[in-house]
Amino acid sequence: MVLPKSSKIYVAGHHGLVGSAIWNNLLQRGYHNLIGRSHKELDLLDSVAVKQFFDEERPDAVVLAAAHVGGIMANLQYRADFIYQNLQIQQNVIGESYRHGVSKLLFLGSTCIYPRMAPQPMREDALLTSPLEYTNEPYAIAKIAGLKMCESFSIQYGCNYIAVMPTNLYGPNDNFHLENSHVLPAMIRKVYLAKCLNEGDMELVRKDLNLRPVEGVSGKNSDKEILDELAKFGITPEAVTLWGTGSPLREFLWSEDMADASVHVLLNVDFADTHEPDAKEIRNCHINVGSGVEISIRSLAEKVVAEIDFRGELRWDASKPDGTPRKLTDVSKLHSLGWRHKVEINEGIHRLYEWYKQGICINHQTQ
Repeated sequence: MVLPKSSKIYVAGHHGLVGSAIWNNLLQRGYHNLIGRSHKELDLLDSVAVKQFFDEERPDAVVLAAAHVGGIMANLQYRADFIYQNLQIQQNVIGESYRHGVSKLLFLGSTCIYPRMAPQPMREDALLTSPLEYTNEPYAIAKIAGLKMCESFSIQYGCNYIAVMPTNLYGPNDNFHLENSHVLPAMIRKVYLAKCLNEGDMELVRKDLNLRPVEGVSGKNSDKEILDELAKFGITPEAVTLWGTGSPLREFLWSEDMADASVHVLLNVDFADTHEPDAKEIRNCHINVGSGVEISIRSLAEKVVAEIDFRGELRWDASKPDGTPRKLTDVSKLHSLGWRHKVEINEGIHRLYEWYKQGICINHQTQ
């Protein structure tokens, strides 16, 4: 199915890491009839508001990139929030898309849907074959429900709803919260702040905290208050302490690569392309999106330290959880559908660090 350039496309979560990149990718491809709503403008947890939005806008296609996300600590502490909010968002958006005759829908999930001990690399058919990783089980179950909704609506009603499962993402507009962000942005910020402390540059530390306060501590606090707060997150002038042992292997994908893959699937792949035409049971129709390349968390941290030129020590707190030992996607299905990644990890770390520094400078200049 071809989406004309005039198609009205609703990008849910268009301010987020992936949603903003998808929005820009669509614009670059000549799709200018895009709709986006901030959380303040449209609460996707509110079924009445979502119905009213679809009644008024009548989009031709939908990209569901909105989700309640976070790192290991957030997933452990806010288990109810992660399952409830994501289920509610998916129920509202996918349900109204069907009721309003949306011709194409793309749902973004996560590779945490796969079992903790799934065979590596993880193929799409590894889904639901053994227990999930405990730390993010509620989030994973919500995402499994989302992909099964896409699959089931397409099977029963002939919809053209496709689910893509991205690996660990990073890039512009990332979340650099020290506690609730994903591993790479948090790592970059921790090492950057430790470098500033190591070099005695409290002015840069204050600029950073003014842009992103930590537990209420900003650049306006005293040196002691700032140092005490950062130390709670393993950030000192002498060392950066990171969670776990550093041994887990992870795969990373630049967010703009993910956006390009998503738009490629939206424009070029139909539900019928996601499974064998003569299959007796139609399942596992989702598509892994990743680089197919893995790196240990320790090696990743060493690359970040080298990029930022931090002269202190890198330490590991083995009392904290590592999460899944290994999580590499099999991307042969995606490759067969005509897409491959472009940005390798060294280039990506450099780009993200430059974006992060630029944001601090721009924000400081406008204050």
